[in-house]
Amino acid sequence: MPMPDDCRHAPASTKGRSTIDERANHCFGCGPENPQGLHLVFSTDTSVPGHPTATAHFQLDRLHEGPPGYVHGGIIATLLDEAMSKINRPLNVLAVTRHMEIDYLRPVPLYQSLTVTSHHLHREGRKLFHRAEILSSDGTTLARGKGIFIELDRALLARAGFTQPED
Repeated sequence: MPMPDDCRHAPASTKGRSTIDERANHCFGCGPENPQGLHLVFSTDTSVPGHPTATAHFQLDRLHEGPPGYVHGGIIATLLDEAMSKINRPLNVLAVTRHMEIDYLRPVPLYQSLTVTSHHLHREGRKLFHRAEILSSDGTTLARGKGIFIELDRALLARAGFTQPED
């Protein structure tokens, strides 16, 4: 199956292979084919070996409103989770969220340029520990999250007909 042109968060080393995230074009966070999705486009930085970061710039509107003029808390959680999930790929793993903690530090405004950035902290076996934050245009941290992701078993994925990045 050809990879959609809009999967810009995937490193060049994985282009041309059909992975789970390339089949999931309707992902609410980054899926290009989801008309209600956030359509986030991430860039990854792998300049520090073993500690990739992922960043997306975005602006939300009234469809994402919680309190008047501000982003809904569930959307904030989604943004942080999505950002943290994007740094599994440069680590050559496919993983799912096991646990996430969120600190809502300040209201996240609608109709303003915002950034979500995630960082890999460390790994313990199949557990990957990440953090993410949402920043205003002036660099103020509005929300912060920590997550634990569990690497999926490669043999199980292969039996299901999926591939994933290789080590």
